[in-house]
Amino acid sequence: MARLVGVLALMAVTLAGLALCQDTPQPATPPATDAGIPDQRLSTNFPGIVDPSSYQIGPEDVLQVRVWREPELSVQQSVRPDGKITMPLIGDIDANKTTPKVLSETIATKLKEFINNPSVMVTVEQVRSKKYTITGEVGRPGSYPLLSTTTVLDALTNSGGFRDFANKKKITIIRGDERFRFNYNDVIEGKNMEQNIELKNGDLIVVP
Repeated sequence: MARLVGVLALMAVTLAGLALCQDTPQPATPPATDAGIPDQRLSTNFPGIVDPSSYQIGPEDVLQVRVWREPELSVQQSVRPDGKITMPLIGDIDANKTTPKVLSETIATKLKEFINNPSVMVTVEQVRSKKYTITGEVGRPGSYPLLSTTTVLDALTNSGGFRDFANKKKITIIRGDERFRFNYNDVIEGKNMEQNIELKNGDLIVVP
């Protein structure tokens, strides 16, 4: 009997506790706040194949100009030999030796005369103004875009390596009137590393 009384008392305490919990005001669920629609303006990450803050645009480069919410103003153009592109409304813009980031800002500034708060992104779709050429006894001779810092060793690797009868010790880099010698065997052994120069636009690598 005593055990039954104890069980009934425990049940009574539990039920009272549950009733108290139900009567206690619960914190109100915060009203849904309008977090806003994520900004759909053009990203400043500047997707593309070059660094938008440092790459200098040149003739023949293919540019994509995107103007947010203005598809009729968005164009893809090759930079002309005079270094300019033509944009709707604002006409010719000098792109030569500017970076994609600076050009984006320049176009946006000029478009302010016609539209409110324009957002512009310029990306380089194809690099054609800066390139080097490799010829001779390599796997893939030809011209290659100079997208970033590239050494002679990088270029030889990009070209698919040497053919069977290549003379690896007498490679020549031609830069205008200058000639540079490159001994592949020395460089891969860590000798005379000054030979492994950084390539410049227009360089020609000859592998005999």
